[in-house]
Amino acid sequence: MKKPQDIILKPIITERSMTGIGEKKYTFQVAKDANKIEIAEAVKALFGVDVVKVNTVSCKGKLKRMGRYEGYRPDWKKAIVTLSESSKGIEFFEGMI
Repeated sequence: MKKPQDIILKPIITERSMTGIGEKKYTFQVAKDANKIEIAEAVKALFGVDVVKVNTVSCKGKLKRMGRYEGYRPDWKKAIVTLSESSKGIEFFEGMI
């Protein structure tokens, strides 16, 4: 069993992800091998909120060059977590608005 800190790696703070806060949708970078059930349980454990839905997106790493050498950034996984209407918000994101 993985720890919640190993599943939720970091929050994603972009202009697009901040627009979802009004609808109680929060975006996180998660472990590539984590499934939706593990992500929901990790968010419940870390933040003490009620999760209704989890959507995941596997993002491919971008091609980057350094002079004549090429390489790819690592692939990663993004999770968009929707909270219930009666649930409180996540305090970390509330300070961003």
